[in-house]
Amino acid sequence: MIIDIATLFPEMCGSVLSESIIGRARAAGKLQVDCHDIRGFSENKHGRVDDSPYGGGMGMVLEPTPIYNCFRYIERLRGVRPHVIYLSPKGTVFCQKKAAQLAGFSHLLLICGHYEGVDQRILDEIVDEEISIGDYVLTGGELGALVVVDAVGRLCEGVLSDESCYTEESHQGGLLEYPHYTRPPVWHGRAVPEVLLSGHHKNIARWRRDEALRLTLARRPDMLRQAELDKADRLFLQRLQQEIQEKNGFSDAGKDTGADAGI
Repeated sequence: MIIDIATLFPEMCGSVLSESIIGRARAAGKLQVDCHDIRGFSENKHGRVDDSPYGGGMGMVLEPTPIYNCFRYIERLRGVRPHVIYLSPKGTVFCQKKAAQLAGFSHLLLICGHYEGVDQRILDEIVDEEISIGDYVLTGGELGALVVVDAVGRLCEGVLSDESCYTEESHQGGLLEYPHYTRPPVWHGRAVPEVLLSGHHKNIARWRRDEALRLTLARRPDMLRQAELDKADRLFLQRLQQEIQEKNGFSDAGKDTGADAGI
């Protein structure tokens, strides 16, 4: 997969993308991520890329021409039109499902806005979708682009050592991930659950599934509406919900617990 990033701060992105798993994947040729300085595509002799907004107001707006020139350069360089994403607080909120969808593309171009954003006409001309990493506003799109690269890149073939590294984690299959433990077996008086030391793979798998269900019900019951649940899952959740109601004297009857989540 190739991911290009159009930004005013290529060094900022490059330093992050050279580290950890994504950095190793790039070095090994499993993932190609390149940063392009939008200023290098300005037609102004001073490299200016922004101007004041029509209609007045505070701040500056990125002009459409430098971004478009960068897009056309990348299109010619790769020999194919990329799927173009603009990082914006007005975009669709990013999630694991969207990351998996984007991992299916062979080429992405992430455009990072700055200041008050970019001229609407460039969005209308070349952008396929706008993505937000959360309901808040940042000073620029670079951090959002890095989040997207990390979440999408790790799903690409060969980046992680095994498919199970991402198929059994939080938000995959609609549940939060089960707890993890490592050595020592007892730490500060807290012991590792015995089932994890038993070597009984079927029992371990069931425990992990139940703990994932327990955490999801407690912290994100809304996710259970779309989760992939089998009969054993539903029975466990029903028992768990009953235990919660008994413990709280049925005070949780009106909350968004298992019944409300479609269990």
